Amino acid sequence: MEAKERTFDRSLKGRVAIVTGAGSRAEGIGNGRAAAILLARDGARVLLIDAVQEWAQRTQEMIAEEGGEAMVCAADVSRNEDCQAAVAQAVQQWGRVDILVNNVGIGGPKGTAVDLDLEEWDQALRVNVTSMMLMARHSIPHMLQQGRGSIINVASVAGLIGGHPSLLYPTSKGAVVNMTRAMAAHHGAQGIRVNCVAPGMVHTPMVYARGMSEEVREVRRKRSFLQIEGSGWDVGHAIRYLASDESGWVTGTIFPVDAGATAGRHSY
Repeated sequence: MEAKERTFDRSLKGRVAIVTGAGSRAEGIGNGRAAAILLARDGARVLLIDAVQEWAQRTQEMIAEEGGEAMVCAADVSRNEDCQAAVAQAVQQWGRVDILVNNVGIGGPKGTAVDLDLEEWDQALRVNVTSMMLMARHSIPHMLQQGRGSIINVASVAGLIGGHPSLLYPTSKGAVVNMTRAMAAHHGAQGIRVNCVAPGMVHTPMVYARGMSEEVREVRRKRSFLQIEGSGWDVGHAIRYLASDESGWVTGTIFPVDAGATAGRHSY
C-alpha cells in the first residue's frame, strides 16, 4: 500500500517562539537575528532574548518594519531565575510556547587545559551549555500543554571536528550536540522535537566585530566544498525549517550548515 503524502503549511501563525541571543553585536545579521526575523515572517510571535537590550531592540525594529510581532527581554540566560522569568514573560503576553531557539553562545576563554582561566571556563560552560538546559527546563512544560513543540539548539562544526586552538569552545559545542540527542530521546514521545544546527564559518557580526582581515576571510571561505561564504541567513533558514511542521518527522538530528566543510577534504 502506497504511503499517503504528508503535506504541510509552512505558516507559523498562532505560534510563539523564544530566541536567545536574538540581537547582533554589530549592525548586520547574526544567526539569532536571522532566525527571529524568519520565524516572524512566517507568522510566529517572537520573544527576543539578549543580554544587551539594545541589540534585541534593533531586531524587534526590523521585525516590526515587516509587520511582524516581537517583544524584547533583557536576560542573562546563564541564570536560572532569568530563564524562568523570560519564559513567563512570553506566556503572560501570548499564552503559550511552541518554539525554543537556543542560539546564545560565546567564544569563552582561550587556551588549553594547562593554561586556561578556570573561572572563565565555568562561566562559559554556563552560557554555552547550561543556558540551553535551563531554557528547555522552563519551556517544555508549556509545550506539553499543546502536545507538541520544537527546540533547536545552535552548536557549531567545532563540536563535530577537532583541531580548534581553544579547549572550551569545541568542548561546549560538542556537549550541545549530545545534549540535543539526549533531549530528543527524553521528549520525543511527548511530541517535542529537539534538533541541532551546527554552523560552519559563517560571516556574522559576532565574527567581524572582533576584526578580520580579507586574507583570513578568504582562507575561511575556501575551507568548504562550495567555497561560498555563508551568513546568518543561511543558519536562520535551517532553524526556521526545524521549527516548522515541514520537519515534523525530524528529531535528534545534527544539521551542519557549513557548505560541506565537515563532509571531508578536497581531493583535487
